[in-house]
Amino acid sequence: MFLTNLIKGIVDVAGNLNPGQFLPTDPPPPRRPYSYAVANENDEERQFRKVFQQIAGDDMEVSPNELMNILNRIISKHADLKTDGFTIESCRSMVAVMDGDSTGKLGFDEFKHLWNNIKKWQGVYKQFDADHSGVIGAEELPSAFRAAGFPLNDQLFQLIIRRYSDENGNMDFDNYIGCLVRLDAMCRAFKTLDTDNNGTIKLNIKEWLQLTMYS
Repeated sequence: MFLTNLIKGIVDVAGNLNPGQFLPTDPPPPRRPYSYAVANENDEERQFRKVFQQIAGDDMEVSPNELMNILNRIISKHADLKTDGFTIESCRSMVAVMDGDSTGKLGFDEFKHLWNNIKKWQGVYKQFDADHSGVIGAEELPSAFRAAGFPLNDQLFQLIIRRYSDENGNMDFDNYIGCLVRLDAMCRAFKTLDTDNNGTIKLNIKEWLQLTMYS
């Protein structure tokens, strides 16, 4: 009964949202043969692939542990971003929602897509950290999420704050990124499933579990 009421409450909160207002990023391109990809890359993409090879290692895929290490190494150089560091659990979640081919790791295009989003959202984060405290306060969050492409209602923000903010309602960088990666991926999934573009989807229990358990 508790679980039923909880799910119903979440559905009711999201029920008056207009999916057409959300602007999730385009999905990563499908994996292409290595020879084709290299032959058609520009100089910037070739440079990024060299960096990716150093991060990913011999298997050319980024695991949650590798993702955690590189993100924490980078944010350690940014004193203006307050964070407790990306945890292995948050990195597993990010890999899961970006893992289009279900390998449990991120290939080149998946990682590049995630990386570009993180860079873009880092700019939004710094823009809306009005008092330069290194965190985004509860009153700044709606504008920050709207600028990232997600105009959420007050009720959904309250759910997000309970899940991703501290006891004062402040959201640090790793929680902000983790929340946006998940929100972006779930909105892309919804748009893919909403084939007639009417703002609703219908799932059976197997589809619901597949969508929610590996995310």
